[in-house]
Amino acid sequence: MELDPQAVKLNDAIKAANPAVLDMLSAKGKAIFFPKLGILAQSAEANGKEINATIGIALEDDGSPVALPSISKNLHLPAGDAYPYAPSPGRADIRKIWKGMIEKKNPGLAGKPFSNPVVTAALTHGLSMAGYLFCDEGDTVILPDLFWENYGLIFTNAFGAGLDTFPTYTDKGVFNVAGLQAKLAAPSKNGKKIVLLNFPNNPSGYTPYPEEVKGIVAAVNAAAAKGDKVVLLIDDAYFGLVFEPGVYAQSIFCDLADLHQNVLAVKIDGATKEDYVWGFRVGFLSYGIKGGTPALYEALEAKTGGAIRGNISNSSNPAQSLLVRSWSAGEYAAEKDQKFNLLKKRYDEVKRILAAHPEYKEQFTALPFNSGYFMCIKPKADPEQLRQKLLKDYSTGTINFGSILRLAFSATPTGKLEKLFENVFKASKELTGT
Repeated sequence: MELDPQAVKLNDAIKAANPAVLDMLSAKGKAIFFPKLGILAQSAEANGKEINATIGIALEDDGSPVALPSISKNLHLPAGDAYPYAPSPGRADIRKIWKGMIEKKNPGLAGKPFSNPVVTAALTHGLSMAGYLFCDEGDTVILPDLFWENYGLIFTNAFGAGLDTFPTYTDKGVFNVAGLQAKLAAPSKNGKKIVLLNFPNNPSGYTPYPEEVKGIVAAVNAAAAKGDKVVLLIDDAYFGLVFEPGVYAQSIFCDLADLHQNVLAVKIDGATKEDYVWGFRVGFLSYGIKGGTPALYEALEAKTGGAIRGNISNSSNPAQSLLVRSWSAGEYAAEKDQKFNLLKKRYDEVKRILAAHPEYKEQFTALPFNSGYFMCIKPKADPEQLRQKLLKDYSTGTINFGSILRLAFSATPTGKLEKLFENVFKASKELTGT
């Protein structure tokens, strides 16, 4: 397929800034562009004119958006912040604010240039856009074997990339840096490696400690130094929900955003879990690479915006507007602390329950956890049989991940956590007869 001249121009800008990044792009990634010569450009040229017959929305005679009163009466937003389309890369104000929030939450980014975040329809869409831009059919994505099942739909079903896993933990119960290192050291068919890291991890609820992060970074750097082009996808869905002192509290994006000219760090994050707005569907995608220039980042942002425009057109304008208002509210920080403390209280209660009941180890082993929404157990009983028995006989729902069960303390009332683990123990005893 012959590339559109606008795609060629973006590719040339990327190649001039860093040829390795162009090699990292998929065929779709090389071909995509944000259309600046079509409808959008012509609409922009008509802004402020007496008659603007370009926009694909409906306006009242006074110029305000056409809106149904039955909807408007339930919205506490100006019509202009609710009904019109948002730009495909997201509203300029939310992108600027979120970048500032990333920098504030991650002081390790000080002095490290990275792109403006591009707004996605939350993290699933952000991951999908990363797949669009970087995954060709037959590529593989390296990741721990404890991973969110949606990755299969996103990268394998949609883009034909395989998932190449390594054991998440060592036998000492820490992140398996050596497993990642071995995958990165293996030969690659095209000189490109795609790695996906998710901390705090879903389903395990584990975040590495600083020494483990150093090992991860060293493994990535070694692969880049030998000439591999590494795309590092960072799923930061549960960022900030770290409950133990000493755990690495920043995003690993800090350490990878300027690691090597052959390492492109792609931070995929959002308000979904960080601000408890699951149904808003507002996420962000940001890029960082050693020596990254404004021209390089602008080209990557344009390609991302083009992929979004060709996929969903744009993300929710009212959701973006509501978040901007929340972040500027004086009570925002205190409200965030309150909700964090609620989850921390439940986390602490789970730790207390496990410590108070050593007999539970007869029926299940708790996998290491220190953060996020979840923890996992490896039961003595068959996990699926145990899940079914918990549903049928104990009115208790859990998630089966093959050899383990995931328990969401985030969604379990604090006062029912004791019963949750008691139910698991009893149900397992009945199944194992021990």
